[in-house]
Amino acid sequence: MLEDTSFAIHPGKEKQKDVVVYRDIGDVTQYEKKDHVYFFHCENGMVAIQFYTDSIVRVTMNQHGRPALDQSYAVDPKPEAVKVMENAEAAGYELKSSALTLHITSRPFRLTVLDQSGHTLVAEGERGMAYRENGEVIAFKQMEAADYFYGFGEKSGHLNKRGEKLEMWNTDVYAPHNPETDPLYESIPYFMTLRNGRAHGIFFDNTYRTFFDMKSETDQYSFQAEGGQLDYYVLAGPKPKDVLKQYTHLTGRMPIPPKWAIGYHQSRYSYETAEEVREVVQHFIDKDIPLDVIHLDIHYMDGYRVFTFDKERFPEPEKLISELREQGVRVVTIVDPGVKRDAEYATYQEGVQSDYFCKYVEGDIYFGEVWPGMSAFPDFTEEKVREWWGKQHSFYTDKGIEGIWNDMNEPAVFNETKTMDVEVMHRNDGRPTTHRELHNVYGLLMGKATYEGMKKQLHGKRPFLLTRAGYAGVQKYGSVWTGDNRSFWEHLQMSLPMVMNLGLSGVPFTGPDVGGFAHDTNPELLTRWTQVGAFTPYFRNHSAIGFLYQEPWQFGEKYEAIMRKYIQMRYVWMPQLYSLFHKASKTGLPVMRPLLMEFPEDEKTYNLNDQFMIGDNVIIAPILTPSTTDRAVYLPKGNWVSYSTGEVLTGGKAHLVHAELADMPIFIKQGTAIMQGKWQSNLDKLAAEQTLYVYPGQAGDKYRFTFYEDDGETFAYETGSYLELEIEIASMEDTIDVRLIDQRGDFKPAYSEIKVEVIGQKAEQKVMINGVLTDSVHRLTIA
Repeated sequence: MLEDTSFAIHPGKEKQKDVVVYRDIGDVTQYEKKDHVYFFHCENGMVAIQFYTDSIVRVTMNQHGRPALDQSYAVDPKPEAVKVMENAEAAGYELKSSALTLHITSRPFRLTVLDQSGHTLVAEGERGMAYRENGEVIAFKQMEAADYFYGFGEKSGHLNKRGEKLEMWNTDVYAPHNPETDPLYESIPYFMTLRNGRAHGIFFDNTYRTFFDMKSETDQYSFQAEGGQLDYYVLAGPKPKDVLKQYTHLTGRMPIPPKWAIGYHQSRYSYETAEEVREVVQHFIDKDIPLDVIHLDIHYMDGYRVFTFDKERFPEPEKLISELREQGVRVVTIVDPGVKRDAEYATYQEGVQSDYFCKYVEGDIYFGEVWPGMSAFPDFTEEKVREWWGKQHSFYTDKGIEGIWNDMNEPAVFNETKTMDVEVMHRNDGRPTTHRELHNVYGLLMGKATYEGMKKQLHGKRPFLLTRAGYAGVQKYGSVWTGDNRSFWEHLQMSLPMVMNLGLSGVPFTGPDVGGFAHDTNPELLTRWTQVGAFTPYFRNHSAIGFLYQEPWQFGEKYEAIMRKYIQMRYVWMPQLYSLFHKASKTGLPVMRPLLMEFPEDEKTYNLNDQFMIGDNVIIAPILTPSTTDRAVYLPKGNWVSYSTGEVLTGGKAHLVHAELADMPIFIKQGTAIMQGKWQSNLDKLAAEQTLYVYPGQAGDKYRFTFYEDDGETFAYETGSYLELEIEIASMEDTIDVRLIDQRGDFKPAYSEIKVEVIGQKAEQKVMINGVLTDSVHRLTIA
């Protein structure tokens, strides 16, 4: 096609720019308060202001009438009873909670939001909230020179999104993935602004195709949608962690995943027979390479029909799953939304007879071509359809499967638009509307159906869900991988800010396909990517049909040995990682973090794309280019200890660090500690002993953290069966004091004490455990 050539930029193709005319919301004509909601009747519509908490305020504009406040697919909690001071001002109104102050001018309606210290967070100037006659809605906000923008869900490119235009429309993108590829599979219309060390957030809760423009002008940005209401939340901060806690208060937090799901996953599109699956697993066991999960892509099915197994390729699936489970490995199967149009196929029959599929307004079922051929698509906007779909998963749970992989759920369709006809109707539990409005939540609702159905069928065990598409709140149901990347060094580089921005968008359990999905990987790239994968929250090696196999042993012993070391390291670090996953479930804070989250006052962290943190005290600085053994590493304030060498490096500056292929630079902040286990075998992955590694700091340094443990499989932790240890490390001139400050929960682990090892202990320093001097063997006893 000519559009794929340089013809696309032929001067003669230039068109006169359309003049976009927006109708401003206009002057305030009437003001009223009802049920803790403040309504501003304006010339061209109505605005509702509602405090959700002291630090979260919702602003909703409807150009047609009274704003609807009960139609969110992402926000679960109801507004709290917030004490608000109301003042009439000469030019308008003031609404004030303990954390936020809103100034509303009347002529025309303009909104300014300030924090409790009087700092302006969000302000409208000459332009404010507006709409077009075609249904588009838009909000203009002032942008300051010091503003940096993060989040926006799954986006390629750099960490900071200032200077970019971003689109939210769930899209199947096989190739290419590059910094300008937008949109991708996930739509999370939320971002965080960092300005002079202080942060605030905006969540634009609109399911239509939405756009964020942080590029076109230097002094203002905008966000808009093709339809619906202008409905957004301002989150006060003032620190990045506060913003994320506020955002996930609205959209939910992840349940603690099963511990096996945090381990190493191996996948291929596809392992095509049961025998091939057995051989792959046996290689892992024979080579002492950890493996928790093997994935089955679409070839396990009978003609790509969901809820089936191919009787020739996988003749006895229950037996296979049982055998692998005995070897310490679980099976995760892919499930797509498309149901093959086949009159003799039970799932299709049920869907048609019960009226579960998406239809046009005239009543005809919508059919789109996907892997099985022409297929129908369940209408997940209906509760009864979600329940039906969830129940279908007994087909898998009855065979011993505890994890499902949702793919193609944007939904993807093999046509020019890549998706379902936007004129298709969704019944939407009594509020019928088009796919144009609900496209972006289709994957979210499929994930909800899958997760909740699996949870009912697993009798107390935690399900695992991996999903490609989603909307704000997807973290409540599943983990997310970054889709069909490629075996390029540039894709390894790009994966870091992608995963960090997903974490900043409330989705902590994420990661890319290690090694790259498409194209042929090479041994150095796969090795370096595996090193990174050992510390990304979701750790899966996945490759596509027609390209090289990329299991850890495929390129010889030299590379296999290094990859074995780092995959085993994943399990050595499991106590630390599992505690961080628990923290994510409680606070929404990500496991993998950009440095700006811990050091928001340090401007040198604001555009740092090639390093990340695990928790609040570990910096990972991977090698991301070929034939490279030296790189610059920026370390923020404090002293940092090399994990591999013990060398102490001064913070507040960059260092040139050497790392041969077998090494990846990792740094632990002095004055803190990390918890480690020990790799045993695939048959017994639970470490029998835990070791607390203490890195003493300067005299007066104190560090407190929570170590978390439970059975790793069930929801018993919700009723008290867990172990939380609040541990404090105090560094003094002559003493290192390790104290168990608090112990909570009634879970009894296999170990009754934790070994304590001090890294960098000075000759004159003694070690105290709970106030008692100890000899060379230090142990912290669990009550």
